[in-house]
Amino acid sequence: MSTPAKGTLFLIPTVLADDTSAAVICRQVAEVTAQLKYFLVENARTARRYIKSIAPSQTIEELQITVIDKNSSDAELSAALKPLLAGQDAGVISEAGCPGVADPGAELARLAHQHGIKVVPLVGPSAILMGLMASGFNGQSFAFHGYLPIEKRDRIQALKGLEKEMATKDQTQIFMETPYRNKQMIEDLLQHLNKDTKLCIAANITGPNEFIRTLRVADWKGKVPDLHKQPAVFLIYKR
Repeated sequence: MSTPAKGTLFLIPTVLADDTSAAVICRQVAEVTAQLKYFLVENARTARRYIKSIAPSQTIEELQITVIDKNSSDAELSAALKPLLAGQDAGVISEAGCPGVADPGAELARLAHQHGIKVVPLVGPSAILMGLMASGFNGQSFAFHGYLPIEKRDRIQALKGLEKEMATKDQTQIFMETPYRNKQMIEDLLQHLNKDTKLCIAANITGPNEFIRTLRVADWKGKVPDLHKQPAVFLIYKR
């Protein structure tokens, strides 16, 4: 008996800001989402709402939705891919932006490749790349570092290390913070980075109150908006 063809793992981008799918999600994403019956998601509640918003023909109760997040074990990841090995297609949906970029979806893609499953990324918004695009910084050489340490002393040390790396490698450094700690992050950036280092703050990207601005560290004083609980990306560069 012949082995069934393996399914395809589609990486489905979602919105960065609420109620923006009509503006930022392309037709291909909606069409693929409408055809799938199996989804691997970071958050089941928000994924169901998103699926229904871009593919209203879907009957949510008929879908198989499996949660895969940062706490998922290797066994759970492998189990989640079994339907694909049997020929079923699946879609990966993260909490925001593009699956696999600073996201547990990367582990699904890694295992899919190991099993010979085709992985298809779909076009969608990425706060990291959109922040870089708008910053005016070096887009030929850049590094994303995810979340910096929570402890203040360790965070300051990390920032100084990124500033050194920025200068020696001529490389844009990109990082983020949990939204409710933005104030502390910005205070440390303005207090401990060189006054001539360029800092870009990109918040609420694609949203109606989007804020993206690049200034020297010394010039940010008195110009920082209230970004408490607002999703933001931070970028630094030397000029």
